[in-house]
Amino acid sequence: MPETLTKAPLITLNPNDTVAVALRPITAGEILQLNEQEITANHDIPQGHKIALTNMAKDQHVIKYGYPIGHVLSDTIIGDWLHTHNVKTNLSGELDYSYQPNLQQIHYPKTDLTFKGYKRADGKVGIRNDLFIVPTVGCVNGMAELMLKEFKAKHPDLGAFDNITILKHPYGCSQLGTDHQNTRDVLIDAVKHPNAGGVLVFGLGCENNTVPEFEEKLGEYDKRRVKFLVAQEVYDEVEKGVELLEELYEEAKNDYRQEVPLAELNVGLKCGGSDGFSGITANPLLGAFSDFLIAQGGSTILTEVPEMFGAEQMLMARAENEEVFDQIVHLINDFKQYFLSYGEPVYENPSPGNKAGGITTLEDKSLGCTQKAGTAPVVDVLKYGEKLSKKGLSLLQAPGNDLVAASALASSDCHLVLFTTGRGTPFGAYVPTVKVATNNTIFDRKGHWMDFNAGTLLEQPMEEVLEEFIQKIIAVASGEPTRNEENDVREVAIFKNGVTL
Repeated sequence: MPETLTKAPLITLNPNDTVAVALRPITAGEILQLNEQEITANHDIPQGHKIALTNMAKDQHVIKYGYPIGHVLSDTIIGDWLHTHNVKTNLSGELDYSYQPNLQQIHYPKTDLTFKGYKRADGKVGIRNDLFIVPTVGCVNGMAELMLKEFKAKHPDLGAFDNITILKHPYGCSQLGTDHQNTRDVLIDAVKHPNAGGVLVFGLGCENNTVPEFEEKLGEYDKRRVKFLVAQEVYDEVEKGVELLEELYEEAKNDYRQEVPLAELNVGLKCGGSDGFSGITANPLLGAFSDFLIAQGGSTILTEVPEMFGAEQMLMARAENEEVFDQIVHLINDFKQYFLSYGEPVYENPSPGNKAGGITTLEDKSLGCTQKAGTAPVVDVLKYGEKLSKKGLSLLQAPGNDLVAASALASSDCHLVLFTTGRGTPFGAYVPTVKVATNNTIFDRKGHWMDFNAGTLLEQPMEEVLEEFIQKIIAVASGEPTRNEENDVREVAIFKNGVTL
């Protein structure tokens, strides 16, 4: 990607590209200048969509980001609009891969930057002092709300806590095998999250996800910070729950922020409601930030496995060693097999909103999506529900679904999630979710959803925008609320892949 983008109506992302992206709506018959080439638009072309720079014969590859994003379905000429009506994916099923390392890492200098976080007894650092109420089963969600209502009446300003979140979900009973394990693991991850200053685990008493088994699986934990309640074992579960929340409040009220190095920060990388600018502005910005944070000794995690399809070989070439390469191969092929086991094609991913925004094929989306991972080597691959264990860039097993993927990133111990979007979305995970707009329009129109505008990259150099973004993330890590926190929107969604009894 160019260091500074352009105000011209078209942009290419690689010298070998056979298409350009429209930076504004193009009118049929309009004569456009791109470098030394003069192009007449043969059709109206929406902002973020692609225009042909060369004549292409039927089945010829369409090149964007320097890689094929599909092939044309019929002969096309210079100036044609290329999109879902005349371009099709090249993807099919599983592939054979070989380890061919090709690391072209961009190195950033080490700094002494810090943020203000909460030091925990287990040595971890949190960026929030949140209170979590974690239902072991969906049956008690409503009673948890009543309990929280009474507690908030006593503490309307939250006092010791930055946020209070009930991790409501519909599971914890009538589940078998992997589904049962996923539910339990994700909830345990939340209990042990460093952003949690206090946790009440709240069960019914007859669910599959029993509280005694949950506590056993939890392993070592801070008994001052984690309390348990089983509704069927007490007369008034709301009264008892408020009593336990008060105990957690007393324990947390003396917590305070301390300066800690950026090396302690774990950041999740996610995109959703993508458009044709996602891979041009916001995703490359996250990639630059990822490289910068890793240079400080910090960690980033990329997920959305189906949105790696078509770009997976670029990630495989960045594997730290052959063992990590093998793990990435399994990550990709296992997820493809998941699709195929349900009789679904592995290449069907861009949503109607993605397509309206200019994303044509899964390769088009994936090559833009993986820009978020920057250029650092991949040091580890995490299973769904598994926590981060190595510094640097890791990949995480999870689908592309926004809520499920963001929850998986939170569960892996990401302190916050960076979420790029060109179409806009108001949701937030149970950790701060920083919404990064890909274009000026969505940032201006949905400012109450958005935290940062990467659309300025069309006018400012990456170096300037990155510096502003770094300061924004430090501010959020030090306590500045994100839009999802201000809107009181914090959710958890758990991956399901089986029968319900």
